[in-house]
Amino acid sequence: MKEEEEAKNNEKNEKKVRAHLLISGRVQGVAFRYYTIDMAQSLGIKGWVRNCWDGNVEIVMEGEEEKVEQLINWCYRGPGSAIVKKVDIEWEKYRGEFNSFGIGG
Repeated sequence: MKEEEEAKNNEKNEKKVRAHLLISGRVQGVAFRYYTIDMAQSLGIKGWVRNCWDGNVEIVMEGEEEKVEQLINWCYRGPGSAIVKKVDIEWEKYRGEFNSFGIGG
């Protein structure tokens, strides 16, 4: 019983964050969105990813700060066939508005 209480307290104490990313380079036509979805889901991150008309990829993600930072670090590399030139990050107030991570926006 005590272990369950500690686990619940740890969950409550973990800082939740929201990040809005714009990724440029050769990031479309290389399955960037699908790899991002796999990574986000494996980390328990919620939000969305989409291709932009200008060739960039846009991501909004929410989750535990450490996990969000892990996904952001991955975005600097992307999948093997991508060439990431720039990652713009805007930190926003956590809203908790997503139930999952997928293609959208």
